[in-house]
Amino acid sequence: MTQAPGKIILLNGASSSGKSTLAAALQASLDDAFWHYSIDHLLCAGILPRKRIDSGEFPWTRLRPAFFEGFHRSIRGLAESGNNLIVEHIVETQEWKDRLVDLLAPFDMFFVGVHCPLPELERREKQRGDRRGGEARQDYETTHAFCQYDYEVNTMQEAAANVASVLAAWHKRIGPSAFHRGPARA
Repeated sequence: MTQAPGKIILLNGASSSGKSTLAAALQASLDDAFWHYSIDHLLCAGILPRKRIDSGEFPWTRLRPAFFEGFHRSIRGLAESGNNLIVEHIVETQEWKDRLVDLLAPFDMFFVGVHCPLPELERREKQRGDRRGGEARQDYETTHAFCQYDYEVNTMQEAAANVASVLAAWHKRIGPSAFHRGPARA
């Protein structure tokens, strides 16, 4: 029996923008079963040889490209297997966006921009304590520059209102997704 491909809700935003909170709330609210999938989940599972990377034995700059290519391909593999996904990601470059568009072309996509003002991003980053200082600023300056979205939220809004508005937009969506059809923002 062939499994129907999964649907993908891709949340794109800066580090500490509120993607995880939004993803968890969406997962609890959607009518169908959706996996919540992210780089942070993989890192928390301890898949990287962190001590050896931190010591310099395995340079992260050498490992990073293959790590992210594998993550991007895994999204496709999970969806091809029939899994619905809420993917939180920081699409860092136009090249990553183009690669994801190629990999995810066959799927029902819903691309959500997750925004937060820079001062709040930096406050959250500092409060979390598990991020390298400056990541939020770097992401803020690049993450949304080349993306066109199906829907956008500002996480300074009440979380329940954001979830309700994303769900309403998800249910009203018609194809193709802005992820596939539109040019990047100017």
